[in-house]
Amino acid sequence: MSDRIEVLKTYKTYIGGKFPRSESARTYKVKDSKDNIIANACRCTRKDVRDSLTAARSAFPGWRNRSAYNRGQILYRTAEMLEGRKDQFVKELTNTGFNEKNAGRETETAIDRLIYYAGWTDKYQQVFGTVNPVASAHFNFSNPEPTGIVGIVAPESSPLAGLVSMIAPVIAGGNSCVVLASQANPLPAISFGEVLHASDVPGGVVNILSGYSDEMLPHLSSHMDLNAIWNTISNKKTRKQIDENGALNIKRVLHTVNHIWLDDENHNPYYILEFQEIKTTWHPVGN
Repeated sequence: MSDRIEVLKTYKTYIGGKFPRSESARTYKVKDSKDNIIANACRCTRKDVRDSLTAARSAFPGWRNRSAYNRGQILYRTAEMLEGRKDQFVKELTNTGFNEKNAGRETETAIDRLIYYAGWTDKYQQVFGTVNPVASAHFNFSNPEPTGIVGIVAPESSPLAGLVSMIAPVIAGGNSCVVLASQANPLPAISFGEVLHASDVPGGVVNILSGYSDEMLPHLSSHMDLNAIWNTISNKKTRKQIDENGALNIKRVLHTVNHIWLDDENHNPYYILEFQEIKTTWHPVGN
């Protein structure tokens, strides 16, 4: 039995509530801290990015029109499911170089972030909405509404807690998203797709791709059906490319680089507001 060759798992993508392989059929090796191959992951392409954006656009109207309370229920359910699979995520993280203590903290932080944003889904509108004084016989209201499809470039240093800390506020605010997982450690991200699939999150609200960011990011950031992008890559050339591509259709662009994602400062309702548009309504005052 000592001569047996272990069958390595090939982690798929998560697009439109399904788990397809990359349309290119390419994979790449995921290695542990000792440079041993522990799994295969899909090496996604431009076509996969387009498919993800199509799925996200289809899912957006239904998700934004869900009641805020229902979105909170679904986020809470996701936290419950992640809690139940905590041991699996700790193992995946330790396999790629985390010690057990840090892997446990990474996983627990991800769970706590989901709970935190679940509580904000029916409150941020009241906090950030206003009644505006006007010099006429009108009521004037300003309220936040979701931006649309958000591209998320997940951090390398925090492949689970950082990932969830970005997804949770985006979907709590009624947006859908396309996520580029950590290139070096995509396993927790794809496994998190399995959690989402079992957590009442409608297919297409969250789409997760693995692969090389320099191959996918130019196509994602320049796509005209993307409304916003949240980037964690610190490379100045990459950030400039994202800014230039974002200007093509006036995307919202947010860069959060060199963050310690386990810190409490990385969960706050302003991350929800980053991907909201403020809609102002005028209504005449009746006699």
